Amino acid sequence: MAFMEKPPAGKVLLDDTVPLTAAIEASQSLQSHTEYIIRVQRGISVENSWQIVRRYSDFDLLNNSLQIAGLSLPLPPKKLIGNMDREFIAERQKGLQNYLNVITTNHILSNCELVKKFLDPNNYSASYTEIALQQVSMFFRSEPKWEVVEPLKDIGWRIRKKYFLMKIKNQPKERLVLSWADLGPDKYLSDKDFQYLIKLLPSCLHPYIYRVTFATANESSALLIRMFNEKGTLKDLIYKAKPKDPFLRKYCNPKKIQGLELQQIKTYGRQILEVLKFLHDKGFPYGHLHASNVMLEGDACRLLDLENSLLGLPSFYRSYFSQFRKINTLESVDVHCFGHLLYEMTYGRPPDSVPVDSFPPAPSMAVVAVLESTLSCEACKNGMPTVSRLLQMPLFSDVLLTTSEKPQFKIPTKLKEALRIAKECIEKRLIEEQKQIHQHRRLTRAQSHHGSEEERKKRKILARKKSKRSAVENNEEHSAKYSNSNNSAGSGASSPLTSPSSPTPPSTAVEHAPF
Repeated sequence: MAFMEKPPAGKVLLDDTVPLTAAIEASQSLQSHTEYIIRVQRGISVENSWQIVRRYSDFDLLNNSLQIAGLSLPLPPKKLIGNMDREFIAERQKGLQNYLNVITTNHILSNCELVKKFLDPNNYSASYTEIALQQVSMFFRSEPKWEVVEPLKDIGWRIRKKYFLMKIKNQPKERLVLSWADLGPDKYLSDKDFQYLIKLLPSCLHPYIYRVTFATANESSALLIRMFNEKGTLKDLIYKAKPKDPFLRKYCNPKKIQGLELQQIKTYGRQILEVLKFLHDKGFPYGHLHASNVMLEGDACRLLDLENSLLGLPSFYRSYFSQFRKINTLESVDVHCFGHLLYEMTYGRPPDSVPVDSFPPAPSMAVVAVLESTLSCEACKNGMPTVSRLLQMPLFSDVLLTTSEKPQFKIPTKLKEALRIAKECIEKRLIEEQKQIHQHRRLTRAQSHHGSEEERKKRKILARKKSKRSAVENNEEHSAKYSNSNNSAGSGASSPLTSPSSPTPPSTAVEHAPF
C-alpha cells in the first residue's frame, strides 16, 4: 500500500467532536455477573443512537485506563459478596450512570480515544497508530533521509492524528516531529488542490507561524514535519507540563493553577491576533486556535497546524461555538477561540462553562473587557468582534512588536478561489448544525415547560373547569326536555307544541351550576 494510494470508496468521515451521551436503560443478571444495557447517542438526533452492553468489569477497565488523567472519577466500588441482590444492582446502576455523565461532560475526557471506543466500538475499532505507521513507512521508502526515533504516544487530543519523533540520518542530534492526520468531515477541496496546498505550507513565512520543514499528502491523509521544540506549546507553559507527556496527563488535572503575567498575556495575545489577521487577509481558513496549537520560541508565539482546515478537521472548541448561531464564520470562530485562549492565559485553566456569566478578578480590567467581548452571554448572543477591533482594544493597542521577519505566503489565484469555496462549505455545515441544535433546544424547552409541575396544575384546573361546564350544559339540556314534556301533557293532545300560547318556561338549571 503506497502512500499515494486512494482511500477506500464510501469512507465515512465522522465528526469526532460531536458529543456522545449515554443512558443506562436496563440491567440483566446472568449466572455470575450483571450486564448493563446502555443507549448511546451522537449529538441531538435520537435516530443517531445505538445500544451497547457493558459489565462492571468493563467500566473498571476503562476507569483504570483513565487514571493517567489524575482525576478522581466516581466509579462505584467493587463488591464481591451480595453483588447480585436486586437493590444493590439498582444502586450500582445509578452510580454507573453518574460515572457516564461525568466522563461524557468533561471536554477532554469525552474526546479521548478510550471513552470513544468504550461508547462507540463500531466507529472507533481501528488502530490509528498502526494506520499512521503504515503510511509513514511508505513515505520513508521514497524519502530515506528521515528516520523515526520513537512514537510520541497520545501527545495530542485528536484520535486520527499521530505524532513521531524524527531525525535526519546525516544530522543525528537534530530532532523533528512528524504529524500524520486522516481527513475530516470538512474536507471540501478537490484532491488536486488539497495536495498542492499542503505542499505549499513550507513556503509560508511569518514571525508568528511555526515553520513547516516538509509536507506531503495523498487523497486520504497528510504528513508534515516540523522542528521539535523542547519548550513545548503555550499550553505546556500554562500547565507547567512536559511536551512529550500524553495529553490527558498534561492537561486534565494540573497540580498548580496559575495564569501568566500581564505582560506575557499582552504580548502573546497581540502576536496571536496579528497572525490571525494575516491569515484572514490572505483568505486562508484557520478555525483551530487553542493553547496547544501555539508553539513558544523565545519570546514569540508561533501558530501551529495550518493544515487542519485543509484536511477538514473539526475544531477543538466546536462543541462550544456550535451552540451559538452568531458564531457562524471561521473569522468569528477564531475570535471566539481566542477568548478561550485568553481565559486560559489569564486564569491558568479553561472556563467551567461558556458563555461566562461573570469573570474572576484579572490582572487588569482591560483583560476582562476582551473576555467579555468574546465569551460573555451578550457576545455569544450578538456576535464576535473582528480581529482588527480586538487589536484596537487597550489590552493590545500599546504592545510594540519587534521583528525583522517579513511575512510571506503566496497563494495562486486559482487556489484562493478554491479556499474561498471550501471555507463557505465549512461555514454552511456549521450553520446547519447550529440551526438543528437551536430547533432541538426550543423543542426541549417547550416539552420541559409542558411537563413542569406548574403547567400540569394549570392543565388539571382547565380540565376540571371544562368538566363542570360540560355537566352544566347537560343539566340545562335535561331540564329543557323535562319542561317541554310537562307542558305537552297539561295542554291536551290537541294543542300543538309550537303554539304561541304555550311558551317554554325559563330553565332553572343555571342556579346550581356556579363555576
